[in-house]
Amino acid sequence: MRLREVPFLWMIAAVFVAASVPASVAPATAQTEMRSAASVVKPAAYVSLEPVPRGKEFQIAVVAEIARGYHVNSHKPTDPYLIATTLTPQLPNGFQAGAAVYPPGKLEKFPFSPDKPLDVYSGSVTLLLHVTAQSGAPLGDVTLPLTLRYQACNDAACLPPVKIPVTATVHVADAGAKSRAVHPEIFGATSQR
Repeated sequence: MRLREVPFLWMIAAVFVAASVPASVAPATAQTEMRSAASVVKPAAYVSLEPVPRGKEFQIAVVAEIARGYHVNSHKPTDPYLIATTLTPQLPNGFQAGAAVYPPGKLEKFPFSPDKPLDVYSGSVTLLLHVTAQSGAPLGDVTLPLTLRYQACNDAACLPPVKIPVTATVHVADAGAKSRAVHPEIFGATSQR
């Protein structure tokens, strides 16, 4: 091998190593970054009847998909200083809401609370709201605004509490109009009373 070929081989080796390092480092860096609080939970709203006749009660379900590796406090957290998950309606005139129905959480231990389990939601959770379309509810498609509030945490840290707007759209019909139960996979057989 000639002396002039050695620097050339070193240069090729250096380029190869430099090109391969970012590919092996990038996934570790991405895994350790914290997400924004608003991006941890993806909510979607569903209505139990189509259409909803005036004078009829229906349900709104908010299905919240919580990012893997994160949890949120349940509606009844184990300590008063923890932020509860809540669903709050801001309904227009002509609609009346009852209290939201929250599923039970799951007790889990985390490295930051090894002695006391926390009551949390993870994965997918469904929150329900009973609503009545009153006799003066506007006919046609109506947007019903809701606010989902939660505080998301992973095993190491908690993000700031956040309020996420969620909207449900309901089609209101005249009193006595025929309606059908929809989204049985979410509401089951009890969606129509």
